[in-house]
Amino acid sequence: MELKKTIIVPLIFIFTSCLSAEIIKPVSNLTPYDVVKIQLDALKKNEKSKEDSGIQQVWVFAHPKNKKVTGPYERFRAMIYGDQYKILLNHLSHKVNLIMSTQEKYIYKVEVLAKDKKLFFYEWHIEKGSEINCKNCWYTTAVSIPVDQGNTI
Repeated sequence: MELKKTIIVPLIFIFTSCLSAEIIKPVSNLTPYDVVKIQLDALKKNEKSKEDSGIQQVWVFAHPKNKKVTGPYERFRAMIYGDQYKILLNHLSHKVNLIMSTQEKYIYKVEVLAKDKKLFFYEWHIEKGSEINCKNCWYTTAVSIPVDQGNTI
């Protein structure tokens, strides 16, 4: 039963966000994997619903401590359009694999197939937040520079 909840709840969030083009907010019942998938799915469809909605979605899940370094939003947006992260915008597909986890931190290896059919690896770090509104919510604390794996064709 718990497994069904783990699968169904995120699917509902993702499906409803696609329909309404609303930004999914951090809530304590989202798992670290859910947070990574929500962000990657949004970046994959960055401009399908409204301008830079994918980047806006990623911003919402940026750890509050990171926002102090990368923020405000316009600066964060410019960073995503930079060489290291623009690969994620409107990418073709992605796979998420857990590398390690603790009670407070998860690290995933993310494989991204870019629009130009090149494969890249990222390391995506997720940690619990400390905000009063959502202490047990998961947020992104770091995304590595991409490792180019070359063409897939």
